[in-house]
Amino acid sequence: MKNLTVLVTAAGNVFMPGTLACLRNNGERTIRLIGADMSDDRTILQMCDAAYQAPRCNDPSYVDALLDICRKEKVDVLLPIMSGELNALSEKADAFAAIGTVVSVSSPEALTIANNKRKLFDFMRENGLPCAEYCAVHSREELEAAVKHLGYPEKRVCVKATEGSGSRGFRILSETVSRFDMFLNEKPTAGIVTLGELLDILQEADDFPELLVMEYLPGAEYSVDLLADHGKVLASCCRRSLRMENSIMLEAVIEDNPAVTELCGKITEKLGLDGNIGFDVRERGDGTPMVMECNPRITAGIPYFALAGVNLPYLCIKKILKEELPCVQPAYGTIVRRRWMEMAD
Repeated sequence: MKNLTVLVTAAGNVFMPGTLACLRNNGERTIRLIGADMSDDRTILQMCDAAYQAPRCNDPSYVDALLDICRKEKVDVLLPIMSGELNALSEKADAFAAIGTVVSVSSPEALTIANNKRKLFDFMRENGLPCAEYCAVHSREELEAAVKHLGYPEKRVCVKATEGSGSRGFRILSETVSRFDMFLNEKPTAGIVTLGELLDILQEADDFPELLVMEYLPGAEYSVDLLADHGKVLASCCRRSLRMENSIMLEAVIEDNPAVTELCGKITEKLGLDGNIGFDVRERGDGTPMVMECNPRITAGIPYFALAGVNLPYLCIKKILKEELPCVQPAYGTIVRRRWMEMAD
């Protein structure tokens, strides 16, 4: 079986050891791992065979820098990790193909919707898919009217930036939570504010950003990771959160939840998404699952499923190479806990 060279971006990310272990411990072939990161982080060489410093993903020279790395290292597959780089890489996929590198990325058209929460919610509503009640707002007045429409202050309401990842730009609005209790018992990143506090924050902006106001979903939280071939779901796995901290799932159980996975599969099919795709899902009080956001890339939690027997990053490599995929079934009931590891520079 042919050995490969794979380039992974954001290689200095705190979650990267688990993702790189999925690729290295694949049980079939040797994969030479190349890491790219905007920082000059020498600890990457403890996980990768070579490391390169690259510009920020929003730098105009970013794609050319990755092309140079792929050309020099004869990279077979490029696996993007950051939402902010996907559109630029998708638009230049042919340039990478010309030097023998396949970029695992969806089409620009699909990414335009999947990477924008408002456009994703609009897409779900237009296609008759279950969708949380929401409203896009562009001013202080629209924000106040929208949260009132959703029952605030009697009910909690969520506000999130339409573009962003990792809970950036996300807050829960509540007038009833005890500020003293939050001060004494919660970490500073609890993410709960009053409407007045949020308006004070937004007052600092030169231009009011587009925000999505949506109903608060009080039920169980799930993450779904799947592998797709231009909309066709080849494999999918679901995990239910047992413990969250700062939006990071630190403990989860691998579950068979058809309602959750089928909803994510329908969105994937209708958008024609390709490669590794992640979804965040939460239930209403009556147990109805609602997709909160889509991450059309490898997600930080994807190693959870490898520990339960489904190595989705490596299956993506095999899909790209047009190799036959094994029939995989996660070990349901597996509980996975995330731990940190120190690395000396």
